Amino acid sequence: MTALKPVIRCREIGEADLDAVAGLLARGFPRRSREYWSSGLRRQASRAVPAGYPRYGYLLDHDGIAVGVLLVIYSDRGTPAGPRIWCNLSSWYVEPAFRNYATMLTRIAQRRPEVTYVNISAARPTWPIIEAQGFRAYCRGLFFSMPMLSIAGLGSPIDRIEASAETVAGIPPDEAELLIRHARYGCLSVVVRSKTGPIPLVLQKVRIRQGRFALPAMQLIYCRDISDYVGCAGAIGRLLLLRHGCISVMTDANGSIDGLIGVYTERRGRKYIKGAQPPQLGDLSDTELPLYGA
Repeated sequence: MTALKPVIRCREIGEADLDAVAGLLARGFPRRSREYWSSGLRRQASRAVPAGYPRYGYLLDHDGIAVGVLLVIYSDRGTPAGPRIWCNLSSWYVEPAFRNYATMLTRIAQRRPEVTYVNISAARPTWPIIEAQGFRAYCRGLFFSMPMLSIAGLGSPIDRIEASAETVAGIPPDEAELLIRHARYGCLSVVVRSKTGPIPLVLQKVRIRQGRFALPAMQLIYCRDISDYVGCAGAIGRLLLLRHGCISVMTDANGSIDGLIGVYTERRGRKYIKGAQPPQLGDLSDTELPLYGA
């Protein structure tokens, strides 16, 4: 009698899979707790997703048991002229015994030609693999700025946008919703009331590990343009120092940023894109960073 071969298939993650997915990711990323993954999945469960696209991502199913997972985060960055669908290919893990099937996940997750795919947390050893899949690096590193050393924007009032807000004065409705949504994720959403007009920004607290110590800093999650942050850096720097104990803001960059004092590094921060839509440095909204935390 011939034994039946085990059935391995790739399918979308459903609500009933979330507990198993959190456990699988906790095994794959031992520095992250199960609650870290469960919390992020709850945020994915409650956010808007473009119609027709998966909410959570894909898993490898081995006779009913989850043995591999690839999280995806879809968003529509469109304009009134039409949709612009983005997909953040996020955390990816496959149990060792099933690594030969890992390409099933990446293949099905990147099959839509109308989508622009981004990978913002690629580990250095995976760079050649990602580039072989057709991705190109749009961000080579990070600029660690010290905004409190700037005088730009000093004296400008800053409004903090609360998670309970419904509108934001002087900000278009779609952008106001972005600020409010990210405040609900736990980010710091603000509007700097500069002399040239309101400047919306979203920042997220992170910790930069140096040996045993983790220094507090902020990651720039959203701005209309990096020049907006530069133009109000002094005001932001004093707010972050006095109220949040942070002296540095990490910004996606491909070199030093004129108008800011700080250090550029390519040891971390490389980000990839595949698709026709151009990337924008300084916009990490609705990606794994605000949804799951740094």
